Formats: sequence, C-alpha cells, structure tokens
Amino acid sequence: MDSRPPNLLLLLVLTSLLHFLQCATEQSSYIIDDIGITVLPSSTVQSGTPVEIICKARVSHDNIPNLTYTFELRRNDVAIFSSTTTEDTATYEILPARVADSGSYECRVTVKEKSRISFSQKLEVTGLQTPTLYLDKTTFYAGDDFIATCSAPEEKGSLIFSFFQRFRNEEPQQMKQVAPTGNFSETTLILRQTGDYFLYCSYEISLVSGTRRSNRSNEIHVNVKGLQITPVMNVLPSFNVFEGELLEVVCKVMTFEIVEVFLTRNGSVLKKSLVSLSHRFRVHEGDSGELTCKAERGNVQKETYQVITVKELFSKPHLTVDPVEIFEGEKFKLTCSANVYVPERLSNETVQFYIYKDNIKLTSSGTYISVAKPNKNGNYTCKAHAVSQGYSIVKESQILVVKAKVLVSEPVLSVVGGTLVLGKSFQLLCRSDSGTLPITYSLNGPNSLNEQRVVSKPGEQAIFNSSAIFKSSDLKNFICHARNSLNRPLVVGRGWQLLHSTNIIEPVLNPVLTIVPRTGYVSEGQDVKLTCSVEKGALPIRYTWYHIGKEGALTSQTSKELQGTYFIHSVKGEDKGEYYCETNNPANETKQSAAVMISVKMAGWKKGLIAVFCILLMLALVLVIAFKTRLLRFKRKGTGKLLVKSAGTKVERLSLTQAEVNEAANATPGMMGKSVWSERVSGSESDDPEQGGW
Repeated sequence: MDSRPPNLLLLLVLTSLLHFLQCATEQSSYIIDDIGITVLPSSTVQSGTPVEIICKARVSHDNIPNLTYTFELRRNDVAIFSSTTTEDTATYEILPARVADSGSYECRVTVKEKSRISFSQKLEVTGLQTPTLYLDKTTFYAGDDFIATCSAPEEKGSLIFSFFQRFRNEEPQQMKQVAPTGNFSETTLILRQTGDYFLYCSYEISLVSGTRRSNRSNEIHVNVKGLQITPVMNVLPSFNVFEGELLEVVCKVMTFEIVEVFLTRNGSVLKKSLVSLSHRFRVHEGDSGELTCKAERGNVQKETYQVITVKELFSKPHLTVDPVEIFEGEKFKLTCSANVYVPERLSNETVQFYIYKDNIKLTSSGTYISVAKPNKNGNYTCKAHAVSQGYSIVKESQILVVKAKVLVSEPVLSVVGGTLVLGKSFQLLCRSDSGTLPITYSLNGPNSLNEQRVVSKPGEQAIFNSSAIFKSSDLKNFICHARNSLNRPLVVGRGWQLLHSTNIIEPVLNPVLTIVPRTGYVSEGQDVKLTCSVEKGALPIRYTWYHIGKEGALTSQTSKELQGTYFIHSVKGEDKGEYYCETNNPANETKQSAAVMISVKMAGWKKGLIAVFCILLMLALVLVIAFKTRLLRFKRKGTGKLLVKSAGTKVERLSLTQAEVNEAANATPGMMGKSVWSERVSGSESDDPEQGGW
C-alpha cells in the first residue's frame, strides 16, 4: 500500500498531464537553409552521355524524427520528376542524354508547410544523331508514288522531318516537310520526271534556346523510267458527219502494261476498258465537240484528243404564236416550222410536225388554231420528225408559254379614306376589278391635273394626289383611263361616280353673329338673343359663343341647322361688351365671326327713384331757403333782448344794433348772434368786474 500522502500523488498526475498537453500543442521548429542542384558529369555533354541531376536540401530543425522531403525537378519551368523521401538528396538520371534534354533545370523542395527553390542550372547536350533514309523501291515509272521513311531512333522529342531530291547535278530541292510525329516519319512521295535522282532526309528539333538541325541522311539513288502509254484514237467513218449517222471511235494503247483506257466527252465518261476500247453511237446535232481518249496507270495519265463535227440536216423547230398579245375570247394561231439544210438528203415534205400542250399532243400538223380561254393557257412545244437513210430524227422546239391576258375592266374612281373635305387636298384611287398586269392608269382633272401610274405587281395601287376643290360638282371633272395593251383602246372611268361614293364635307362659310334687339342697346333685366349663323357648311355644326375679356367660352352647342342661338337672361351691367362666335363642323376648320357690341342701359325703376330723390332734394333746398328768409324778416322787426338773472345778481337790459342783427342772421342758425352776445357780455363784465359776470 502506497504510504505517500494523497495530495502529493494528485499533484504528480496533474504535472504529467500538463507536460503532455504542452508537448502535444507545441509546433516543431525547422528552417530550410539551402537547396542545391548539381549536373554531373558536366553542364555541357555530348549526346549519348549519361547525366545525373542531383538535388540536395539542407534543413535545420529541433530533432524532428523522420523528416520528409518532397523533391520536384523542373526543366524550362515544366515538371519532369517528383519524389518524396526521408533522405535530403534526390537524383534524376538521364540515360543517355539527348539534345531534347537540354534546358534550364530547377529543384523545388517542400518540407511540411515550407518550400524553397534552388538556383537555375543549365544542361547543354550537343550533337544530333544522323538520320537514316529508307525507300520501299528505287526503280519505278514517272508518276508512280513510293514510300520514304526517315528515322533517328535514338533521339527524343518531336522531330520535324524534311525530304529532299537532287536531280542529276542540279541543286537539291525540298520535296516535302511533314508534321512532328516522334523520332521517325513515313510519307508518300512522287517523281514525275524521268531520270536519275538522289534522295536524302534531315530533321530539326525546336528548343527554348533555338532550333537545332541534324546532318543529312544517307543518299539513295532512284531511277525513274518513262511509261509509254499515250493512246491512239481513230474516228470512223470520219470526224465530219451528218446527224443520224453511226460513228465508231477506237481508242487503244500500244503497251504490255495493264492500262485503263477512258473515252470522255464534255466531262462525261462514254466508255471505259483495259488497254483498248471501241465505242459506237449515232450522232445528233449536239454531239459536235472534242472527244478525249485517256490512258491511266497508277498516277500516270496520257491523253489524246479528236474534234468531231456533226452537221444538221434540218434546224430545231421554231414555234410561234399569232397574235403575240392574246386576250381571252380572241383567236390565236400556233405555227411550227423548221429549215432544211441538206435538201439532197432531206426535203421539206418529209418533215412531219406535231404540236403539244403540257406534253399532250394536240395536232399532227404544223398549225393549231383555238380561242383563248383560261384552260388554253399552258406550255406549248412542237416536234419535227424526219427520216434520213433509214434513221428517224426527232427534234423539239423551245417551250412557248401561252397565257391569255384579261382585258382591263372599266376603272372606278374613289377618294382615299372615303371622305373629301372641300378646300383641302386629297388623294384619288383609280382601280379596275379585273385585268392582267401591268395596267397603266392616267388621271385627268381640274387644275390641269394629268398624271400616270403603272401597276405591275399584285397589291400595288394607282393613287393620285389632287389639289383642293371648292365645289362638289368639280368631282365630275375627274376622268381615269386604264390600259393594259397598246393595241386596245383606253377604258374610261368618270368622276360622277365620286358623288355617290364619297362623303363630301363642306367647311362652314362666313359665320355671322346677330343680336336681338338689333340696336345693341339693352336695358338691365331684359333678355338678349345672340344668333350665330353660317352661309353654308356640312351638318352638324358646332357653335361656340365668347365674351371678349372673359376667360373661356360662354356656351357651346351642336346643331343640324345653319344657325345656333344663345340667350342672356336678365342682362346686367357686367354683360356689356363685345361678343363673337366660332363655328366648326366635320371639316375641322374653325371659323370666327366679327365681334358685336352690347350696351346695357339702366333700368326704368332706377331712373324713377333717382328722379324722386332729386325732387325731394330740391324741395329740401327750397324749404331751407324759405326758412332763412322768414327768420331774417323776423329779426329786422325789433331788437333782441337777453335777460339773465341770478340770485343776488343785477339784471341789465342789453340792446342790439341793426348791424349786429344782420350779422346774426347770416351766421349758422345754431350759432346765430353768438359772437355779438359774447362781446356784449364781455363788455358788461369789463365794466363792473365786481358783479361776477355772466
């Protein structure tokens, strides 16, 4: 049993645990000191020498066990070798080194999370292997192909091979250069000229530092022989023959070689055989031309030419129609004819004609007469048949298209849009319901109108621009002519049709505003009627009334008459002023009347009231004057006295002179005699100041 205290045992356990955790969490310490790269035996070696490239890492660390190194070797910045090891050195062997191994080498070493790259080290490999040329045959005919192989088996990389020829003592010429395929190339070559040749090859390789070229390969002597396979051609009975005759063409090659022989004409093979051939055929007028006899062996061809001439006995038939311009319902005649060139072999009477419509025979003669109808339209041909020396010759004419025209119908005039506003320019459409295109339309009308339109495609229209007219009756003066044949009379359409088919709108004319009462002087409280009328214009008409000086319209109304009325009820003084009206109709032309004046007089009862007031005012003035007159008379009759008495005061009688009375009479009634009395009182007071005054 452990005799140590329990606390000491627990302390030891905790210390060990902490040390373990510290070791687990601490990172190992290391540094890559240097990376070295060495090329052995030298940085410049001869091709075929074994070469080692050694990459060495120097790393300082705190005793990290089993430290792992990852080496990557790169040539011209391209990875070529990689190795992971616990050794601090890696070796890359090149056994043996070739020119393709030349380049700039670098070594990258990665240790855990750290990486470092070495300095660049160049390797220069000199000397290319001399290529070897092989031929599958050295003696052959001119034009034959042969296989040439050029190889440099010890070299690496993509080599570009070139093949050369030297004819006798001439300068070498390149025959072919092939795309890179490795360290050998096989291709097919051809020599087309006879004689002795010397062939060789070489190659080149592209490096970062530039292009390296090899030495010339071995030369091979080649003997190219000529191949005598030119064919011989005979034409029997002659190369100048008449149509219908039998012609034989013999083509052969004088050789023991296996040769293919072809007879061609205008790119078509007539016959093919070995060594020789014979071709018999009956000639026609189109067989004149060049015959070619070709002999072929491998890539070698020889040719012989012979021109044959085939004379016609009679011409190709010609089909005509009369008349040239056909209209439905009219008769037409087809005529088939041909010219005989060799009357001693063929006469006109022996030529038989046939007329066809859409490849269906219509007649066995040279003429055909019918009436033009839609079912007679179609493609017509004729054939001429003749027999010469027991051989039948048939020739066919060109196709003649017969399509009967439809005569243009009577043209109809109409206004574009269907509505015409008098006084405004407009457009007229002249159109025929039927007629074969092209159709020429001509329009004559007022104001020296004379224009022409040609409708040549479906959907086109003959539209004419016309200046304004001011009377609907002028529409009768328009005339449209239509024609689709110079040999037919003009078809006429007249303008009276326009009166029935056109919506004619006449603008309003000369609006006038009249007032009732007509004098223009109106008493307050009366009603005024403003009538706006026009001389003429298409209905309905819109009338609008305005009071000059006021914003906006007074009122507006639409009427189906040539006048409109607006009432002002119970006229006031503010209604005086100038008025005018505007008119408009579907022509959308606004016309304005001249302005009229309305003067508003005062009402009669107001005049009476003013008269009464004036009379009363005059009476009041008369009464005032009368009162003043009586008062003046009264004052003249005696002397005015004023007695004033107070307790303990003395009463004194005052007497007024006549001048003082007159002055009092001229003063305001309420103030009459005030100054006089004041003077008197003041005078009295000044006489006896002890009395205490008034």
